[in-house]
Amino acid sequence: MARIPAVQNRLGLDDGELGLSLLSLSFGAILAMPSTGWLIQKWGNPLVLRVAATGLCVALPLLPLAPTMPLLMLSLFVFGIAFGLFDVAMNVQAVAIEQRHGLPIMSSFHGVFSVGGLLGAASAGVVAGLGVEPFPHLLVVAAVLLGLTGATGRFLLDTEARRGEGAAFALPPRSLLGLGVLSFCVLLSEGAVADWSAVYLENVLGSSAAVAASGYAAFSLAMAGMRFAGDALTLRIGPVWMVGGGGLLAGLGLGGALLIGSVPATIVGFACMGIGLAASFPIALGAAGRTPELAPGAAIGAVTTAGYTGLLTGPVIIGFIADGTGLRTALLLVALLTLLSALLAGTVRRS
Repeated sequence: MARIPAVQNRLGLDDGELGLSLLSLSFGAILAMPSTGWLIQKWGNPLVLRVAATGLCVALPLLPLAPTMPLLMLSLFVFGIAFGLFDVAMNVQAVAIEQRHGLPIMSSFHGVFSVGGLLGAASAGVVAGLGVEPFPHLLVVAAVLLGLTGATGRFLLDTEARRGEGAAFALPPRSLLGLGVLSFCVLLSEGAVADWSAVYLENVLGSSAAVAASGYAAFSLAMAGMRFAGDALTLRIGPVWMVGGGGLLAGLGLGGALLIGSVPATIVGFACMGIGLAASFPIALGAAGRTPELAPGAAIGAVTTAGYTGLLTGPVIIGFIADGTGLRTALLLVALLTLLSALLAGTVRRS
C-alpha cells in the first residue's frame, strides 16, 4: 500500500480510477474466503497456506509492472484471491494451535499481524523515500517472504485434510450469524477509523495534517498493544466480558470524544477504539473455529467474509452518510455500532 502512489503516478490514474482498481483486490479476497474451507478439507491446511503464501509472493512484484489500468485490476484481483485464501487458512491454523495449547493465544497472533503491518508500512516508507522503484523493492520483499514460507511451512499442523468432519459448504447455522454480525460491526468500525479519522481531525476540527495523522497512529498503536495483552485479559475475565467491555469502551470513548469536539479528546477517543476493538475479531474467529455444526475452515471463512465485507463497505457507507448529515454524525453511528458489538458479546461463548 505504501507504493501505491508510485503506481498511480506511472499509470496516470486519478483518485476514482485508483479506488476502482483497489476495489478489485477486495472482490478477489471476498470471493475466495468462503471457498477456503472446502480447499482445506480437500488438501489440508498446510498446503493451502503454502500455496496461498506462494501466490502472494509471486503476485506482489508483478503489481507495479501492470502497463494499463485493466491489467492492474486483473493483477490486484489475483492478489486478492491469494490474500483471501491465506487470511482464512492462517486463522484456521491459529485456532488449531490454540486448541492444542489449551490457553487463549489468538489475540497475540493478531498482535503479530499488526506489528507486521506497522513494520511493512514503515520500511516501505523508508525505501520509497530513498527513491527505490517499486518493482525491485517488492521483488526483494517477495523473495524474503518466500524464504520464510519455505522455512516455516514444515512446522504447520495438518488440520482437516480428508477428515470429512463437518460440512465444508453449508448455510451458516444460526449460532454463527451473531458472530458474523459482530465481526461486521467491528471491522466496519476499524475501516471507518482508518479512512476517516484524519479527515475528521483536519477538515472538521481544523487540526494540522501532522496532527490529523496522529489519530490513526494512536488507534493502530493502541490496537497492537492491546492485542498482545488481550490473551491474558481473556484468560482472566473471559471472552464474553472481553468483547462486551471492549465494545463499551470503544463506543463510549469515541462517542464522548465526538460530543466534546476537541482535537486531544478525539485522539484519545480513537485510542479507546483501538483498545476496545483489538481482541473482538480474534476472539470471534476462535469461537467460529469451535462451531460444532461446521468444519473450522468453513466457519472461519463465513465469519471472515462477513467481517471483511464490513471493513470494505464501511468507509463508503460513512462517506454517503457524512455527505448528507456531516462527518461527526456519521462517526457517531460508528460509535453506536461498537455498542452493538458489546450487545453481541454473548455470541463468542462456545463449549
